Amino acid sequence: MSVKPACPICDKPVDPAYRPFCSRRCADVDLQRWFSGRYAVPAVETDDEVPPGGESGGD
Repeated sequence: MSVKPACPICDKPVDPAYRPFCSRRCADVDLQRWFSGRYAVPAVETDDEVPPGGESGGD
């Protein structure tokens, strides 16, 4: 038995036309959350980045 995916906004069954959401409304709610800054992709700093205004290496 396969499990039907659920909408991440309201948990109703997903409609293939709006996948991964169940409706245009839930897709728009998700988009608004991105626009308002409620969702964010975390940034990871690395050690090999050049500091602002300078070169790395220190000679």
